[in-house]
Amino acid sequence: MLDIPTPVIAYLLTFIVEELSLAYLLVKKDGCLSAWGGKLAAYGVSNLQAGEHITEQVFFLEGLLPLDDFPLFLPRMKTEYGICADVHLFPSEEGDWILMLDATRDESHKLLTQQQANEFSLLQEKLRKIFKQ
Repeated sequence: MLDIPTPVIAYLLTFIVEELSLAYLLVKKDGCLSAWGGKLAAYGVSNLQAGEHITEQVFFLEGLLPLDDFPLFLPRMKTEYGICADVHLFPSEEGDWILMLDATRDESHKLLTQQQANEFSLLQEKLRKIFKQ
């Protein structure tokens, strides 16, 4: 394991929890919600009930659980509330963990980059037409 100084770990944990709005769910292999925490409200997730099936409560997880023995990463996934999150799913002995981290900045950057690329393509096309005349 990496030898990471305690202040660095503390900073990273604070950053992930506060800036990236860490939220988590723990789902048993039978699909029932076992535990949850973090900033779930930031993703529009509320009114959770332990023991109830997760897809009845968090619809965007439909068809993703239970996991096999491998983790799953879904970058910039939009929840049913339109909120963009990086979703990490990984199995453990307790069940399947779902971590959500705010990906709004990444999504905004991607959209800005796409917009600039589109504008550049339009400008290139315009210049081609001018040079052909």
